[in-house]
Amino acid sequence: MTSLDLAYCQDLDRQDPLAAIRDAFVLPEGVTYLVGNSLGAMPKTVLARVDQVVQNEWAQGLVGSWNTAGWFDKPLTVGDRLAPLIGAGDGQVAVGDPTSVNLYKAVGAALKLREDRTVVLSEAGSFPTDLYMLQGLTEWTGRHQLRLAAADRSDLLELLTPDVAAVVLSHVDYRTGELLDMREITAKVHEAGALVVWDLCHSVGAVEIDLPGCDVDFAIGCTYKYLNGGPGSPAFVYVAPRLQEQARQPLSGWHGHATPFAFTTDYEPAEGISRFRISTPAILSYAPLEASLDLFATLRMAEVRRKSRALTELFIALIDQECSGFDLEIVSPRDADRRGSQVSLRHPHAYQVVRALMERGVHGDFRAPDVLRLGFVPLYLRFTDVWRCVAALRQVLADGEWQAQPEPQLTVVT
Repeated sequence: MTSLDLAYCQDLDRQDPLAAIRDAFVLPEGVTYLVGNSLGAMPKTVLARVDQVVQNEWAQGLVGSWNTAGWFDKPLTVGDRLAPLIGAGDGQVAVGDPTSVNLYKAVGAALKLREDRTVVLSEAGSFPTDLYMLQGLTEWTGRHQLRLAAADRSDLLELLTPDVAAVVLSHVDYRTGELLDMREITAKVHEAGALVVWDLCHSVGAVEIDLPGCDVDFAIGCTYKYLNGGPGSPAFVYVAPRLQEQARQPLSGWHGHATPFAFTTDYEPAEGISRFRISTPAILSYAPLEASLDLFATLRMAEVRRKSRALTELFIALIDQECSGFDLEIVSPRDADRRGSQVSLRHPHAYQVVRALMERGVHGDFRAPDVLRLGFVPLYLRFTDVWRCVAALRQVLADGEWQAQPEPQLTVVT
């Protein structure tokens, strides 16, 4: 890139093969939305899809829609639609329950498959809810211990001792945006005799993923970030086909039973991925996700990833060009192969900077204690949006606009 200016960014937008898909989303006028790594924008077809479920399937079909509208099988049919985005096939993904619950199921199943081992290994920099669930699970079993690698995972391999049963890692670090080498790490975990559970929350929908190709055992992830499934949309769990008939997850609900409507007293797990279901799926929450998956079905993830890299590379180059001299540090890896679809910046007053940017119509988010996160969703973000973000950031820093903003934690959600 020889001339980093607005005209250059406009030219990139004209050449963008994904430019037209932006029109499929509702994007408020005057807002540059860089928080899709926290909550994706709404596809325009969501309203019609939700209306269909409410007005036709529920209001008219009533209880019969469990059969006629395919409600009962939603976790599996939607799972098959999501599967290609993580390199998986039919019968390998179940969609339902929150991410934390799916993590509990996956790790519980991994521990059952490695009953002679007593350690769950994770990373100190993991998203806190993952750590909380692992703490709760290991405390509940009474025989397992949670061991944490350093936040940068520098000691991960030395902690892979013979007592490790399961390793839980985030594919993309939620603070820094660092993208881990799934294939290499999974191979190391297997060499040590352990199983791996990957958290895909910050990569699915923006990064190419090949779980079978990387020989991954289990994976979980949410659908409301880059997958645009809406707030609280159902999460998913992947189980490798080679493990499905052995795996027993700890939450033995009736929808995971081999014959749920036989109403027998004893639990018998269903075959395959269906045994990772628990109970009645929240049908209304599937509708927005299905609308978004319709869009993804028209795309190639390789193309999505190419734009993701281009957006973040442009942003970093513009930060170097326009914001040098300010107390700003790029936290994310500069190597695009090691970076997801976000760029994180460190500033001693990051919270106030984020709030000041919002005053200018640029929406990012803050992670304690000093990180400003910006997510670059390839489906609806333009290269000119990247220019506007950096221009606004320069003004906020140069004019000291952040100083008029409140101290951190004055809003419930940051």
